[in-house]
Amino acid sequence: MGTLIDDTASVEFHAFFERHYAELSRLAALLTGEADAADDLAADALLALWHRWDRVRAADHPVAYARGVVANLARTRIRSAVRERRRVALFWSQREEQVENPDVAGVVDVREALRRLPFRKRACVVLRHAFDLSEKDTALALGVSVGTVKSQTSKGMAELQRLLGTPEVPRRVHAAVGRPGKPAGEDTGRDG
Repeated sequence: MGTLIDDTASVEFHAFFERHYAELSRLAALLTGEADAADDLAADALLALWHRWDRVRAADHPVAYARGVVANLARTRIRSAVRERRRVALFWSQREEQVENPDVAGVVDVREALRRLPFRKRACVVLRHAFDLSEKDTALALGVSVGTVKSQTSKGMAELQRLLGTPEVPRRVHAAVGRPGKPAGEDTGRDG
């Protein structure tokens, strides 16, 4: 009888994996600024979820739980990278990024501005404006209060507006990071 339960859990987890892996990888890429590491972070998060699958599938919001795991792994990765940079005296701002296609300047500007935000502000802005999550869902994913989400999102957007020099930050964030399931720069369906 234990096999039937294990098989059911395996099928449920596989369906969850198929449905949410791409979103979790995209979230990791936006939070860390490292597209190359995003798949690994998403895989690590899903492995952690598999080890706690009984608890995850019983949760009220399994996807929020998964986003929280990705956010925590991303935070750990960022902290580790910061410690490493300090040890070797390299600063992120000194590292030049190669842009192969000069037509993506706006995307590069927004992503660079996002990287300059402190982690919690960046996470709130990305989840609210790139993933279109509600304040409540963002709070669930990050394990913070709705008030913290409101405050950090507002402060993050103000800082992005200052860094980018434009009042159209939400539209530019959408354009730069794309909406879930759409490539960056794809038309969002709005006229004008």
